[in-house]
Amino acid sequence: MVQTAKLLAVTGIATGLLFSTCARPAPWETLIMPGPVIQEHAKYEIECSKCHARFSKASQTELCLACHEEIAADIAQREGFHGKSSSVTGSECKVCHTEHEGRGADVVKLNRETFDHNTTDFTLEYAHLKVSCDSCHDRGKAYAKAPSVCHSCHEDDDSHLGRLGEQCADCHNTVAWGDAEYDHDKTDFPLEGKHEEISCNICHPNERYEHTPSGCISCHRLNDVHKGRRGSKCESCHSPQAWDKSRFDHAKNTDFPLRGRHRKIKCDDCHNEPVETKKPDSDCYACHQNDDNHHGRHGRKCATCHDSQDWSHAQFDHDNRTEFPLLGAHAEAACGLCHRGNTYNNKLESTCITCHQTDDVHKGQEGSTCERCHNEQGWLVELTFDHDLTRFPLLGMHSTMPCEECHMSSEFKHAAVVCVACHGRDDTHKGTLGPKCEQCHNPNAWDLWIFDHDKETGFVLDGAHDDLTCDACHTTPTKNAVKQTKACDTCHRRDDMHAGRFGRNCDRCHNRESFTDVRLGK
Repeated sequence: MVQTAKLLAVTGIATGLLFSTCARPAPWETLIMPGPVIQEHAKYEIECSKCHARFSKASQTELCLACHEEIAADIAQREGFHGKSSSVTGSECKVCHTEHEGRGADVVKLNRETFDHNTTDFTLEYAHLKVSCDSCHDRGKAYAKAPSVCHSCHEDDDSHLGRLGEQCADCHNTVAWGDAEYDHDKTDFPLEGKHEEISCNICHPNERYEHTPSGCISCHRLNDVHKGRRGSKCESCHSPQAWDKSRFDHAKNTDFPLRGRHRKIKCDDCHNEPVETKKPDSDCYACHQNDDNHHGRHGRKCATCHDSQDWSHAQFDHDNRTEFPLLGAHAEAACGLCHRGNTYNNKLESTCITCHQTDDVHKGQEGSTCERCHNEQGWLVELTFDHDLTRFPLLGMHSTMPCEECHMSSEFKHAAVVCVACHGRDDTHKGTLGPKCEQCHNPNAWDLWIFDHDKETGFVLDGAHDDLTCDACHTTPTKNAVKQTKACDTCHRRDDMHAGRFGRNCDRCHNRESFTDVRLGK
């Protein structure tokens, strides 16, 4: 009965449609259509060939995909739900999507609770797992039409105000929107050292990302303790590891390697002018002019004597670089003691008197060859002088006498060479024999004297004269040569009983044996 009723119903419907004057033309297949199609397919309802091939059920899927090109493309490229899901691959469309169940029928039949989102192009991870379907899928729109880019959902969360574009995934992840990670190394400015620790807005204020300057001075101008004098290429000295540590290799990048004390000085000690306008002089004098206690007399070639270890410790190879080796006390003498003028313009003489003229206590009497007596060990150390080369050789007791006995001052040539100058107080003759002591005395001893009166005076001492002392005849002091007459009355005037009547030739009658022994002349 039930089957008969259904058959009569279908027959009635078909007859009604066939003879209805208001019905539009339709193919005969519509007479056996099992039911209305969904609203989206209603416009194709009378065009059965859009979805059905006559007498070929196998071609039905091809017709579906011919209309639904996007799904066909997903299957071909193995993308999306239809291209990835194993339950779909190789299956007929009608297995899941049943038609002719009415305008409002759900032909998708998606179970939101059990749907595996991993079979789509958008895998749900972390925070996305907690989001409701309606947050991304608008009602009334196909699920595949849901946007897959972050910006579509997170536009309101974009604190960058769109300045960084819509590629949110470059920095953000699905764990937490606020936990942003960006590979800055892919830009023209890799983050290194301290740059890795700073926040983005330090360099990108007000979310400014385009045309951000990459030069150090753009951000570090306030940190520039050089106040612009070193130029704008901060990276020449500084590194991202630490701003206050310079890495500038002065030896490789300049013609002036830093050695000794130079390693410890500050840059501004030498670089006190802008580097773009003036290159610092590399000669010592440019920096050490105020340290020049020579006051420029030795020129500007400081490195000739000084080195970078210690400015005050000067070293100059005077022995090999000059014709005047420094020996003895000269080795310890300060340069300025000899070099009082300009070293390069004024050639310094090497004679002793050049430097020691003010020390010359002889006041030039001994000439300029000081080395005849003095040596470099000390001005008064081990004096040597050959007195025998003078007009007064030192003989006998004179050779043992200290210089000061005869030389009361250092003006040695003022010393008299006559004996009486020193031995005046020793003259027992009281000047009666004149100043030429050497006629009788010799340097061996004052009391060892020899004088041949017979030969040296022409007045032979014989007879009673032989025993006489000098002062018996020489009674008058004289400063000159002794001039004693040979006349007898010079000494015997008081013995002349003739009162001078017989003249002065006493020897006509008297002889030298005895004055009373008279010999009458013929």
